[in-house]
Amino acid sequence: MTDQKSNAPKVHHAAKRYAQECRKGQLSRREFMTRATALGVAAPAAYGLLGLAAPEAKAQTPQMGGTLRIQMDIKAQRDPRTWDWSELANVCRGWLEYLVSYERDGSVQPVLLESWEANDDATEFTLNVRPGVKWNNGDDLTAEHVAHNIERWCDASVEGNSMAGRMSSISEDGKLRDGAIEIVDDLTLRLHLSSPDIAIIVNMTDYPAAVVHPSFTGDDPVANPIGTGPYRPVSHDTGIGAVIERNPDHTWWNEGNGAYLDRIEFVDLGTDPAAWMAAAEGGEIDMTYQTTGDFVDLLEMIGMPATEAITAATLAVRFNQDNAPYDNVNVRRALQMAVDNQIVLELGYNDRGTVAENHHVCPIHPEYADIGATPFDPGEARAMIEAEGLGDHEFELISIDDDWQAATCDSVAAQIRAAGINIKRTILPGATFWNDWLNYPFSSTEWNMRPLGVQVLNLAYRSGVAWNEAGFANAEFDALLDQANGIPDADERREVMAQIQQLMLDEGVLIQPYWRSLYRNARPNVLNAEMHPTFEVRYQSYGLS
Repeated sequence: MTDQKSNAPKVHHAAKRYAQECRKGQLSRREFMTRATALGVAAPAAYGLLGLAAPEAKAQTPQMGGTLRIQMDIKAQRDPRTWDWSELANVCRGWLEYLVSYERDGSVQPVLLESWEANDDATEFTLNVRPGVKWNNGDDLTAEHVAHNIERWCDASVEGNSMAGRMSSISEDGKLRDGAIEIVDDLTLRLHLSSPDIAIIVNMTDYPAAVVHPSFTGDDPVANPIGTGPYRPVSHDTGIGAVIERNPDHTWWNEGNGAYLDRIEFVDLGTDPAAWMAAAEGGEIDMTYQTTGDFVDLLEMIGMPATEAITAATLAVRFNQDNAPYDNVNVRRALQMAVDNQIVLELGYNDRGTVAENHHVCPIHPEYADIGATPFDPGEARAMIEAEGLGDHEFELISIDDDWQAATCDSVAAQIRAAGINIKRTILPGATFWNDWLNYPFSSTEWNMRPLGVQVLNLAYRSGVAWNEAGFANAEFDALLDQANGIPDADERREVMAQIQQLMLDEGVLIQPYWRSLYRNARPNVLNAEMHPTFEVRYQSYGLS
């Protein structure tokens, strides 16, 4: 973080406290990096607070040119603020960029912003736009353009706009609050928050936060590809593939900044990893979007090494409380008690992760509180179901046909059945499942990692938000979450988080069996393409040796 007038280094006082906690072993280095850089401390300065030099970049400089072929699902495009899959963003990352990015070391780095800084109580953030950035139509990127995007994010009237929930501290009545954004000059704007919000900058790293040109009207970003990045789309065929090429007319970005590849081809091979394996063996792909199960090792055996990311990504096997009998807390808690999450991890995800505790806050989140988990007691689970008059009721657990998700739900259902509770399994193809994913009474959905625990709780469990698939509406939870969002100190926030986590267990919100380790396999000549904790495919920096 830099004082723009004096150019003297300036470090937020909270970052110094975080550094002390990290040196004492009270905070992991990854957690420290996320928290310090979110306040505007540059990564090298953050490392310096720990008495360390910033790690030298390990990225290799590829040769210019070549085509990279990536296995990835290709979904129908729409307005970026309504994206609900990383794959949608990955297709468009070549021309739609972000204000900031989340890195593998936990730091938040500037992209279209040059820097930012927070006031002492995190109620005011000054954003400094990177000078010299141009849109590929020749327009200069300005503070007005950034403000326009933030205003779009705040519009809760747009169906599926999950960014609105992320921007609650500058919103009011479902839109940008009057006076929340101050344009200081062409390259500077200031956010005035209604209350402290530790997550507001980190939320801008999430994939629906792509920055669009003011002329974008909410239509297809592939059909209207005005952006600041170095690539442009060639084709996009849902369920088949997409092709991106370097934009030779957008030279400002290409000068020494990457964009090594001439062409990126995304190949949609469906959800069966066996098809990916066959394509790899046949020389049809160079890299997977993600690899799961035994195929991580099988692809390594044919010469495609894997990279791993430790994450807070997960599968949420959730109850929709808008549907009976899942509106009954005793039913929800009974079904939780019938399931041993360790067994689900072993059988459903090849033990490639860590056990979770049914409250969607991960040990790698800075504010995680170790409160224990739901007790595993299948006998008590059966007794509770019978006590509710549902001894003969047949529950139904629905999942997508994706291999690891289906296997996980098979394991959950098998344990519920072993407890003497009637349950059937339904597996749907993705095209069918995602048409109604928010409304199934009992189903599973994949959730990406977010760097802070409060982020995913805001997205998934706050009353009325776009991605609240559990139908969970609890005023006490919302109030506690508001309180947690405004506490910069992780130790203090953890005290509130313990109450939130316990409330989620008491309410039996979901069965959340494990935290996933993520894997990507690529040919040895593919450079700089390690698995990212949030599934990003950053082909601007990829290349071939």
